[in-house]
Amino acid sequence: MGEVNSLGMADHGGFDLKIGARVVLEDVKLGDSIAVNGTCLTVTEFDAEEFTVGLSPETLRKTSLEDLERGSPVNLERALQPVSRMGGHVVQGHVDGTGVIVSKEVEGDSLWVKVKADKSLLKYIVPKGFVAVDGTSLTVVDVFDDESCFNFMMVAYTQQKVVIPTKNIGQKVNLEVDIMGKYVERLLTSGGFSINTAEVTRKLKT
Repeated sequence: MGEVNSLGMADHGGFDLKIGARVVLEDVKLGDSIAVNGTCLTVTEFDAEEFTVGLSPETLRKTSLEDLERGSPVNLERALQPVSRMGGHVVQGHVDGTGVIVSKEVEGDSLWVKVKADKSLLKYIVPKGFVAVDGTSLTVVDVFDDESCFNFMMVAYTQQKVVIPTKNIGQKVNLEVDIMGKYVERLLTSGGFSINTAEVTRKLKT
């Protein structure tokens, strides 16, 4: 994790975010991508203890980054290398929107978290599927369509490594849904793929 050092308009007219960090800076170069709370951003400046990324108007509209303050903890992740093991799902760092934490409940040393999401995102979220919350790849436990919510559980180890447990009920989180669902929807609605649902149903029954 890292910590926000400053956030605001820069002399060049853009919106800059400066973050104090160490591990992610070990082999960083200008132009590298670092995900901040799940948002893929480009490094524009760095030294041994801090790096700077620029935030576009679209990024500010789609994410919760503008709610950060000096001292806020943030999740940081470098880009995946081709030789790395895949311990979760593919997280692009392309945030689809935000959700709001509506409840947190401790069970043993684990933590239940329920998040309210817009129905336009909830349709891609399924029980036992994946979702990225502030960049953390998590397994969905249940989806509550009537509440427009989903929940997940974090074990003690995960709680120590990410920012979600530090957030309060009512705070925003960045959401990135599984890209596969969006690809399937695109194929089915664009005319690029056709399926005989009656035939599929018949075969499933036999």
